[in-house]
Amino acid sequence: MRIAVPKETAAGEARVALTPDLVPRLIKSGFQVVVASGAGQKSQATDEMFKTAGAEVQSGDVFKDADVVLSVLALTADQIKQLKPGCITISFLSPTNSVDSIKAAVAAKVTAISLELVPRISRAQSMDALTSQALCAGYKAALVGAELSPRFFPLLMTAAGTVTPANVLVLGAGVAGLQAIATSRRLGAVVSAYDVRPSSKDEVISMGASFIELELEALEGAGGYAREMTPERAAKQRELLTPYISKSDVLITTAAVPGRAAPRLVTSEMLQGMKSGSVIVDLAAESGGNVEGSKPGEIVETSSGIRIWGAKDVPSSLPFHASQLFAKNVFNLMMLMHSTDKPGEVIPNFEDEIIAASAVTHQGEIRLENVKSSIGGTA
Repeated sequence: MRIAVPKETAAGEARVALTPDLVPRLIKSGFQVVVASGAGQKSQATDEMFKTAGAEVQSGDVFKDADVVLSVLALTADQIKQLKPGCITISFLSPTNSVDSIKAAVAAKVTAISLELVPRISRAQSMDALTSQALCAGYKAALVGAELSPRFFPLLMTAAGTVTPANVLVLGAGVAGLQAIATSRRLGAVVSAYDVRPSSKDEVISMGASFIELELEALEGAGGYAREMTPERAAKQRELLTPYISKSDVLITTAAVPGRAAPRLVTSEMLQGMKSGSVIVDLAAESGGNVEGSKPGEIVETSSGIRIWGAKDVPSSLPFHASQLFAKNVFNLMMLMHSTDKPGEVIPNFEDEIIAASAVTHQGEIRLENVKSSIGGTA
């Protein structure tokens, strides 16, 4: 089977879906690998590195005769139309943002696998690209907060006097939140965090941060995510969080649920108590924003001097390691489908819960009922 890796076409996207170190392992398993020229250039994976690893580097179209296509973001509808029936695509494929791509995959009889839908179970951890990319985003969030803040993060004892440490508040203690906590702590900040899941407390404390406990109902959900809260509970949560937000020099928000709009954690009224020069990093800006007024890819400054940094494709700003982690996730998912009886072949086994949950289309149909209903059928 022929594995193709195209060059990402989205503006600003610097990651690549396969790195040279994994090419020999695919070839040893019986696959052919073709990579579009320049596909890995922005992530420090040059054409020469791919060639040395055993891949064919090709200018222009790599879709012809491809049996499997690996990409970071969903292929466009026009790209999918070039694929032969039965081809398998593996990428991020948000059912809410990739409607045209999903419909094109149905029409082309392509099997489209969405990395967002890989279930959060123990045996799928090595394939969980959402988690690996959230790790990158959390790390970057702390660095952005430190860069934009007019304050030092650490406590400094100097001949000119003592510099007090910055107070960093992290809302959401998932993978991104925990990494933001860890990085902020390494930079010397005093960190506190809140999550609607009380089970996060021990992880937050293990990172050296303090956990904020509000007198509210826990919202533990399935798959490691929080349950959606009622409007009444959301309002009460915002009220109780306001004093903590007012005391923070840097606020980092990380709450997001794949396929849904981000929960609104912070309103403009809640920002009124923050000091001038305070910084907010909203990692959920692309999916609606945790913070009112945030805009993806922009820094918005309020009239009171608070700067709100809206995240946009954050893992792509760390393309070297983000690509390494993403490629390993994709490789492990490929190996799950690799036929032991037929080397060099990928055969989706829909009795496997990982494949069953993440394969959106197959043989001209949308497999998942929730996706089918959300985009209005199969055409």
